[in-house]
Amino acid sequence: MPSAAERTRTLVQSTCSAVLLIPGLNAPGSDQLMPLSRSVGPDGDLFLELPADSPAVRAATHAEDDELTAVLEITDVAPVSVPHRIRGRAWVSGWLTTVPGVSGPGRMTLRLETGEAYVDDMWGAEEVEPEAFRDAAPDPLVGHEAELLQHLHAAHGEQLGTLCGLLGERSARRCPAHQPSVVPLALDRHGLRVRFCEDRGACFDARFEFPEPVRDVSELRQAMHTLFEAAAH
Repeated sequence: MPSAAERTRTLVQSTCSAVLLIPGLNAPGSDQLMPLSRSVGPDGDLFLELPADSPAVRAATHAEDDELTAVLEITDVAPVSVPHRIRGRAWVSGWLTTVPGVSGPGRMTLRLETGEAYVDDMWGAEEVEPEAFRDAAPDPLVGHEAELLQHLHAAHGEQLGTLCGLLGERSARRCPAHQPSVVPLALDRHGLRVRFCEDRGACFDARFEFPEPVRDVSELRQAMHTLFEAAAH
């Protein structure tokens, strides 16, 4: 199981939508508070690039020596169509300052010094210490997960359906003669999570662990081949 720090770091460095929330700041549209890019520095601080005319940039510029608190809220939505698409959320809060001279014209980079973080996802809800966040590594599949899940959903539906046979005693109870639809929900270096949805609208999730964590897409292909082979027998 990936740690809470790893899951938070993965969400921060993913393509999930995010919004920068500053107490007392009224913005006409949340799109002005959505970073154009985000990255994590070696000290665990977040570097967020926003339009130069963003209310967040103005607030950070005018704050000067005053401490300006802010929260980056990240919402993780499944990249395939499935009931209950929100897979989780993460929050990183801290102190916001400007980093002039880094971005190109019309943009400004803000630094969010990480004070605390919190993740609430399919693994559970947990606080993350700044040091743990700093030292954690994002999942190696984070840059490919959306594309891989969409490919599995579009091209490997029949093979995904066979995974019901790996549920053991649960399969007789949860996978009757009328096979539920199977949607790939999440993928990381440790395994694949799928959502089974029955005709009556009832859904349940199952997770299939790989024999060992994968390090890249090449190892993932082999792990998926092994998983489907096991389901076919």
